[in-house]
Amino acid sequence: MKLSPSVSIEHTESGLEFINVVSSLCSAKIFLQGGQITEFTPRGKQPLLWVSSHEAYKEGVSMRGGIPICWPWFGTHKNEDWPAHGFTRTSLWQADEVNESDHEIIISLKLPMKLVNTTYWPHHSALKVEFVLSDKLQVRLTTTNLGNTSFSFSQALHAYFPTSDISNTHIDGLQGSQYIEFGKGPFTQNDVVNIARETDMIYTQAPSLQAINTPEGVIHVSRENSHSCVLWNPWIEKSKRLSHFADDEYQTMVCLEAANVLEDAVVLESKKSHTLVTTISWAN
Repeated sequence: MKLSPSVSIEHTESGLEFINVVSSLCSAKIFLQGGQITEFTPRGKQPLLWVSSHEAYKEGVSMRGGIPICWPWFGTHKNEDWPAHGFTRTSLWQADEVNESDHEIIISLKLPMKLVNTTYWPHHSALKVEFVLSDKLQVRLTTTNLGNTSFSFSQALHAYFPTSDISNTHIDGLQGSQYIEFGKGPFTQNDVVNIARETDMIYTQAPSLQAINTPEGVIHVSRENSHSCVLWNPWIEKSKRLSHFADDEYQTMVCLEAANVLEDAVVLESKKSHTLVTTISWAN
């Protein structure tokens, strides 16, 4: 991969390799493990992504924060001993291309499918992720069916967003959607969402744009090729059980995830591609 002036390859103290971006547009960190962006800060503005203060960046362990890639299934698989949210979060991706212009930097990674356990995924396919960095962040996850028969999958871009006070944070733009939570529903979302308890809402028929209103400002989160999204906060008791997550960090984060889940899961025909897109930015 040919680098650009604003892009370098660096390593954490634990040895994980990441792509570091420092430009006039923004700063960012993208890890090859998981194909995961963990930091994105537009120039002159607050960070748009959250990472746990307890994150140790260990090899083979999924990272708590940024935007983990959940693929080719979301949540718990029917085979309970299979990894939650698929296998890509801990897989080692390959850096593919960097293209820098005056108005954006595009960094693409691909998953080496020959290294994927065929027990988990027997299909002939390709998976790549592109990060388009400017004053906003766009993530594009593209699945291509290279085989002769169709296959199905679910997925999510599990974005963690920062807030200084979850009790003074609300999510607008989900009104009219249907959701299920903890196996119950569907219910209709009538109002803006305030987080005051453990929250794990899986929305369908969701509008393409939401706004996370925080004390620091409004974060816009939009989706393409997706009619579903997930809103998550572990709250008090679950925070105590989560790995690499401080007991009180539920107060400073919320997840709003672009997804293809439930009836929005993808059936991909032979030789076709599907691209899940999320774009995040500060509203002002």
